[in-house]
Amino acid sequence: MSKKNETLKETFFEALESYKKKDFKNAQILCYKILSIDAYHFESISLLATLSAMQGNFSESIDFLKKALEIKPKDLSALHNLATAYQELGKFENSINLYQEVLKIDSKHINAHYNLGMVYYKLRDLKKSKSYLKKTVDMQNNYALAFFTLANVHVDLKEYHDAVSCYQKSIDINPSIIGAHNNLGLVFRNLNDFDNAIKCYRKAIELKPEHASTHHNLGILLKEVGQFDNAIKSHQEAIKYEPENLAHWHFLGELKKDIFDTNLKNKVKQILSKEKNTENNIAYGNFLLAKFENKNKNYEKEMEFLINAHKRFFLSNKKKFDQSVKYCFHDVLQIYEGAHVEKTNLKYAEIKPIFIIGVPRCGSTLVEKIIGSGKTPVYMGEETTIFENFINQKILEKESLNLGKDENIRKDLNQIYKDKGILSKKSNYIFTDKSLNNFFYLNIIKDIYPAAKVINCKRNVLSSIISIFQNNLTELAWTHDLDNIFKYFDNYFKITEKYNKDNVNMVYDLNFEKLVEEPIEESKKLMKFCGLPWDEKCLEYYKRKDFVSKTASTIQVRKAIYKHSANKYLPYKKFLAKYGKKYSWFN
Repeated sequence: MSKKNETLKETFFEALESYKKKDFKNAQILCYKILSIDAYHFESISLLATLSAMQGNFSESIDFLKKALEIKPKDLSALHNLATAYQELGKFENSINLYQEVLKIDSKHINAHYNLGMVYYKLRDLKKSKSYLKKTVDMQNNYALAFFTLANVHVDLKEYHDAVSCYQKSIDINPSIIGAHNNLGLVFRNLNDFDNAIKCYRKAIELKPEHASTHHNLGILLKEVGQFDNAIKSHQEAIKYEPENLAHWHFLGELKKDIFDTNLKNKVKQILSKEKNTENNIAYGNFLLAKFENKNKNYEKEMEFLINAHKRFFLSNKKKFDQSVKYCFHDVLQIYEGAHVEKTNLKYAEIKPIFIIGVPRCGSTLVEKIIGSGKTPVYMGEETTIFENFINQKILEKESLNLGKDENIRKDLNQIYKDKGILSKKSNYIFTDKSLNNFFYLNIIKDIYPAAKVINCKRNVLSSIISIFQNNLTELAWTHDLDNIFKYFDNYFKITEKYNKDNVNMVYDLNFEKLVEEPIEESKKLMKFCGLPWDEKCLEYYKRKDFVSKTASTIQVRKAIYKHSANKYLPYKKFLAKYGKKYSWFN
């Protein structure tokens, strides 16, 4: 070895030692010293690329990596790092091409598979993301982070049992991943396994007491199961660790109205005035300020804050919400018009679901609790989204709107309802499914469950729209824009009216205003339609300690029926005139 090469080797060894000791400045100086002697020293260029990336300067890192690849075009490390740098800059197409180049050279490159899974996840191409992540864990079954990320993909695909399995594997490998415990809690909540959900949240908090998000999630769950005092404590803990996260104040305010004082108002304004704020934080700040204006009966100002709040919340979830809006106003209408099953003409009346449909904030939660609180046991499913998820999965699998034979579809759906814990012989196979958007799937429901009952909950349109807009229905993308709300209502009216015309007396139209005015008479009619006996306990639903409500009505539904002022929402009508002028049902 020449003296020059020996010197370069020694100098690079010094640079590496500096790097390991986190003396990055010296490592950088030594690398440049080497390059002044040998401009094509591959290892020094690669280390400078790493140092630039560590400092967040990915553009500079890319320049170094390109130089490195000019020297060694097939170097896997340089190719992979270049792909990662592009990924960090959001240049996903470049990133994908380079990761795939890595896999052409080494088809079992673990990190290339994992990172492709991550890129496709960010692009919301969940099918491809799942494929690459599954390959990752198949090749390396102790990769905790890959199992965790795969679990997240399963959640977004609503494959909750697979998500549980992957989160648990992630925890088995590395019990200290807080997000795995927290997210597993969220999945158990989705599966109505509330005891295990609470255990997961408690474990996450035990590992990291300052983990505000878990305190927040625990607070929401405790509210849903009716433990309001404990829920308040959880939200207060979240605020303790993230005092400027306005979402925590918003959710605390739902349970503790006395926080809405001048001090909180000034605090919200002060936080919103800061330059660095997320869209989500600005959204919740505006929701809070809207509540102050509502309290002062300044409805115009309230609407201004609400419009801005929803706009910001939509932006904070833009990729997901854009897809949801497309589904809501395009894809689902195609499903409504074309999806069908092959009828086998076999008589089937054993399973007797009660489907409750409508729009949000129409009194559906109250209706479900009345039905589920009588002498006859009825399992309450709340908003299962089972039909929607199942139909979408079938269409993707078959690449057709022909879902298959009705008996096969029924068998699959029955199993899902059983797994959800709401289909059982104990209740004579009677249960409720309060997925309000099932009106899109009424024709399929009729073919699958001919003995099903359908209740269409109707409320004064103005009341429903304003109530939707005053609440942040976080998972419903269409509720964050008034034009979309009116459009959705119009589709609902058209579809239900057509179904009623084609299927006379098959749907029970329940009027919310009548129900609260004459609860005994109207609840008797409701129970008669359901084929269930009425008794006083139907209207004493609020005394039950065993029910859960995940809806925006979780607080109201734990009180006895009370009369609503018919004029409560009238002051808002003028603010909706420009949105509703083309709809006859609003004018």
